[in-house]
Amino acid sequence: MALPSIVRRFEISLSDSDRSVYESLDLRVAQHPSESPRYLVTRVLARCLEHAEGVDFSSGLSVSDEPALWQRDLQGTLRAWIEVGSPTAERLHRASKASPRVVVFAWARAAELARDAATYNGKGIHRASELEVYAVDAAFLDAVSATLDRTNRWSLSVTGSVVYLEVGSKLFECAVERVFVAP
Repeated sequence: MALPSIVRRFEISLSDSDRSVYESLDLRVAQHPSESPRYLVTRVLARCLEHAEGVDFSSGLSVSDEPALWQRDLQGTLRAWIEVGSPTAERLHRASKASPRVVVFAWARAAELARDAATYNGKGIHRASELEVYAVDAAFLDAVSATLDRTNRWSLSVTGSVVYLEVGSKLFECAVERVFVAP
């Protein structure tokens, strides 16, 4: 018998001064049984950092050919494919053919992906130079993961590409830096 997903609620006060985005988000996120807490926290963080009209969670790990998040316009056209972790070259190749914008939030191998995108893992990636790769500190993700509960209240501020996340009485800080892809 398969294990059920855990539904987690995130009440987030988002203040992203870099993009002039100030919102209150109330998200319900299903954590797949095989999904690590680090991956879940990165998905939620990416959702906040990419917050815009049409950005939402996909079916994720339940459906292997969907990204962690995506952005669709009002006609349902895919506008952005947003990955979390270390996607394969084949996955990024498929994503760059399906969407005009491909974003990766990675805690490992971000620099390697950006440096070698044209031949990542020996494979070619369509429009590799257009990939947006962001490096997120794994220690930050692990520290935030330790606070996860069924209901999570976050106050998330972004200033100068630095994320300040308040969870209860704890404050976490992390630079989310874009790693530019070599041409």
